[in-house]
Amino acid sequence: MLMSLTGESSVLSAIRAQGGVLMFGHFLPIWAVILIEFVLAYTLETVMGSPCSFRLACRVFDPKTTHPVLFETAVICATVGLMCPSMSLLAAILYYPYFQGFHLLTLLANWLKLVCFNFPFAFFTQLFFIQPLVRTLFKACKQNRTQALEQEVTTAQV
Repeated sequence: MLMSLTGESSVLSAIRAQGGVLMFGHFLPIWAVILIEFVLAYTLETVMGSPCSFRLACRVFDPKTTHPVLFETAVICATVGLMCPSMSLLAAILYYPYFQGFHLLTLLANWLKLVCFNFPFAFFTQLFFIQPLVRTLFKACKQNRTQALEQEVTTAQV
């Protein structure tokens, strides 16, 4: 839609022609938008997401007796359950059309719409793509480190 309004051939050109991305009721350059979103997401994850999701998973499962994959899955589900609504609320506030006036019900409707769009994607992506990928990467790194340590031990013994 933005490309057809501006007559540009790419999204970045259309954003540049528009004068930036509308955030807080003002047009900001794309790099500023990315920086603001990254800082907010990182802060929210470290302050609220990780600690609270771990505590929620510990309420349901005992980390000492539960299989690590099951406990990790519980932490990931709790993280998505906490972060998706909170990040969607931030997005609803950041990208609210303030030039039309502020209405709380419009903000809440935008927030609910964003949660409904984002939650299924975030949940299934985390559960079926990101978690197995990270587990595989850590397993490969651990095997390489273990092999290097074993080689050092055998070299030192000789």
